Amino acid sequence: MSQHPDGRDLAGRIARLEAVEEIKALKHRYLRACDAKDPEGFRACFIDSGASIDFGRLGRFDDADGIVKVFESIALQRVDGKNVILDMHHAMHPDITVHDAETASGRWTLKFRQVNLLDDTESVSTGEYDDEYVVEDGRWKMSKCHFRRHWAIVRPIGADWTIAQ
Repeated sequence: MSQHPDGRDLAGRIARLEAVEEIKALKHRYLRACDAKDPEGFRACFIDSGASIDFGRLGRFDDADGIVKVFESIALQRVDGKNVILDMHHAMHPDITVHDAETASGRWTLKFRQVNLLDDTESVSTGEYDDEYVVEDGRWKMSKCHFRRHWAIVRPIGADWTIAQ
């Protein structure tokens, strides 16, 4: 078998690459669930119980169910049948370390944009996710998801804006 300079064999290197790709797909499912206002899809990205969640001003939780309730209270708001909180999450710059076949950690940079039609504002912000992942029931899940915002700009939506849904 082909050996890597650090001694890892080809099968181990392929397994590590597969794990990294599966973890990227997990984070992308999470982000899509956020933007699609899908609390079940959002919850499915976390381990069944005991996840460490710290989203700063949105709260700290020792299980994903707490952040799901916050997500539902914010993202699912509707007025006259239309969503009033419109989100766009883009995570980039993944830095994923696979520790073994069932544990990994990762950091991601988030670009976030939100339109809030309740207070007529648009916000743009960025920050860092610090995650840990484990294999549960044969799939990678988040066991830790901490987010630290670096900065945000909040500005009023002008009368000349049109929001289409």
